[in-house]
Amino acid sequence: MIVPEDLRYSTDHEWARLDGARVRVGITDYAQDALGDVVFVELPTVGALVQAGSLLGEVESTKSVSELYAPASGRVAEANAALTDAPERLNEDPYGEGWICEIELGDGETLDHLLDAAAYRQLIET
Repeated sequence: MIVPEDLRYSTDHEWARLDGARVRVGITDYAQDALGDVVFVELPTVGALVQAGSLLGEVESTKSVSELYAPASGRVAEANAALTDAPERLNEDPYGEGWICEIELGDGETLDHLLDAAAYRQLIET
């Protein structure tokens, strides 16, 4: 499984990449592999306020439906509309073109509560 060192991870298998006051969010390689072929992505609504750990959307695969959770609190600033027509990008490029949304972080919000790459690797290997 690919686990990039520059990301933070939730125990629900979402990744977060901090870029200034925004965080780009997606599902991990481990998650997309466990899901199988992704056929539909319910994206969050741009402008919606989200709390860390709250429901962000859903991913439907040929095997199951999995909920997506916000790794941080803030306002959804952008959603990857390309996933509407090409949900398979989650399988093909989970850390690149398969990103799900960007969240504008709330005041004082950090990603310190998320796992680093080493801790996430330990989580998925046990």
